[in-house]
Amino acid sequence: MRLVFQALALLLASNAFAAPLALRLVGPDGAAIAGTVVLLRSTDAARPVAHPVDAQIDQVDRQFAPHVLVVPTGSRIVFPNSDSVRHQVYSFSPAKRFQLPLYRGTPYPPVEFAHKGVVTLGCNIHDQMRAYVFVVDAQYYGRTDSSGAFHAADVQPGAYTVQIWHPLARDTRPLIEQQITVAVTETHLTLRIAAPLRLRPESQVPANWDAY
Repeated sequence: MRLVFQALALLLASNAFAAPLALRLVGPDGAAIAGTVVLLRSTDAARPVAHPVDAQIDQVDRQFAPHVLVVPTGSRIVFPNSDSVRHQVYSFSPAKRFQLPLYRGTPYPPVEFAHKGVVTLGCNIHDQMRAYVFVVDAQYYGRTDSSGAFHAADVQPGAYTVQIWHPLARDTRPLIEQQITVAVTETHLTLRIAAPLRLRPESQVPANWDAY
């Protein structure tokens, strides 16, 4: 019982020091970059990462919705088909290979994404359909909004490695990968990429992403 109370006390103490983090991503010209994938991984290997979640990627108007989804490792995703036509969802990415044969309406059971990496989704019937699942093993994750901002409400202070990708970047390496320090009070950071961002069409799959 004493150990339980000690663990609870440590948890409450750590939460007391958690503070908001506001991060903004801009290009070389200072313009906001929206829609990037952001993850913060603690340099403390003992700190637990985010818990798995249940998520959904629908199929609407012959497109995946959402086009990009970020989830922690171990998360389960269900793939309903709200279109009037049948789809066949698949992925050949090493992080998760699977196939859901032709269906419409009621989806198959959720698919578990147990390994980190980028999973490229397609439809065997409609070649223009593409979506990307970023499976991450980090404490905090998300995407930048239309103003290039990423917000996390309660971030434990300490050192983190921040990695940022754009799903449509022609170069699949992170746009930014660097260490940051989160203070015990609210932290505001602006990160600037070094070169202009070159994007590709949404339906074009980068050839080397199958290596993830």
